[in-house]
Amino acid sequence: MASAQQFDVVVLGAGAAGLMCAMESGRRGRRVLVLDHADKPGKKILISGGGRCNFTNLHARPENYLSANPHFAKSAFARFTPADMIALVEKHGIPYHEKTLGQLFCDRSAHDILNLLLKECAEAGVKLQMSTSIRNVQKTGPGFVVETNAGEIRAASVVVATGGLSIPKMGATGFGYDLAQQFGLKIVECRPGLVPLVFSAQDREAWCDLSGLSAEVVASARQKKPQAFREKMLITHRGLSGPVILQASSYWRPGQPVTLDLAPDSRVFAPLLAPKARRDANAALLALRTILPARMAERWLAVHTPPGLTKDWTNASIATLEQRLHAWELTPAGTEGYVKAEVTAGGVDTADLDAKTMQARNVPGLFFIGEVVDVTGWLGGYNFQWAWASGVSAGQAA
Repeated sequence: MASAQQFDVVVLGAGAAGLMCAMESGRRGRRVLVLDHADKPGKKILISGGGRCNFTNLHARPENYLSANPHFAKSAFARFTPADMIALVEKHGIPYHEKTLGQLFCDRSAHDILNLLLKECAEAGVKLQMSTSIRNVQKTGPGFVVETNAGEIRAASVVVATGGLSIPKMGATGFGYDLAQQFGLKIVECRPGLVPLVFSAQDREAWCDLSGLSAEVVASARQKKPQAFREKMLITHRGLSGPVILQASSYWRPGQPVTLDLAPDSRVFAPLLAPKARRDANAALLALRTILPARMAERWLAVHTPPGLTKDWTNASIATLEQRLHAWELTPAGTEGYVKAEVTAGGVDTADLDAKTMQARNVPGLFFIGEVVDVTGWLGGYNFQWAWASGVSAGQAA
């Protein structure tokens, strides 16, 4: 029987967080091995941002993240900022641009970011071992034994960077959560995040034939302190999508409504209130077409015009119509699930982790980073920044 391989650090997962952790640890002279069951590293990096990798966001702050402990991410973000990631990208001569709302994308391809990570890992002496499945992880005295299909590995530290449940076709599994529970860590309930919402049967009948139409709206999910987002909404053949819906979806819970303001910063029906103005359905439709696609405007009026308004266009009735336009409530039947979710919300409870190092409080040498942790960012480079920051934090300690 072959003797076990010996390393200082074994990183489980060759994604954004895992590779960042590995290179940071390797730079400290640690002997680092990265294991992954996939045949190639960084598969989710390569499909991100439409293939151009939205690698960070200029505005990334702890308040842009969901977590049972909203303060947990502060330490990691102080340790590795968006400016630090930009400096690393510029060090490798990778051209990039700001798209909207602080989102930074590669000019060429997401391969640039993956190649950056792989080059840094190689220079730090990190070893990558792909197509390797983990069968068991056990604590043995001061270190760990990792049993794989390729043999046994011993290490002083194990870093879990196995990601969440989103996009199972890319190989996502619940392995990281199972491992956390094996060692006594709690899991905050997981759910799909940054995911399209599915209409109820009634709303599907009313709206899905308008699939493909979009508009800029403000969306929020009902909570004690609703978080509102303003971006594009897209009607699909099953429900609602687009950046603003993905953002709101992370805050949404089953049975709750989503509130949509279809006319941000605009009093659409104000022209009908002017002296001698025309007041009828055609005038209302013309006004609504200034901010919505024609077919969507026509449908919205047909669904929302109060009874009797077709004959009685009083100031009060017009005000009611305006109010409905700015507070359209829909109660989704659900989401498109992990198949379409960009991230997994929830995860390893931050109460069981040290915020400075990402180490499990009760299991010395065991670390959790990236998406597997209960820290979920907004759409637009925020989750990559968490991957980098949490990876660096663990890499400096593991």
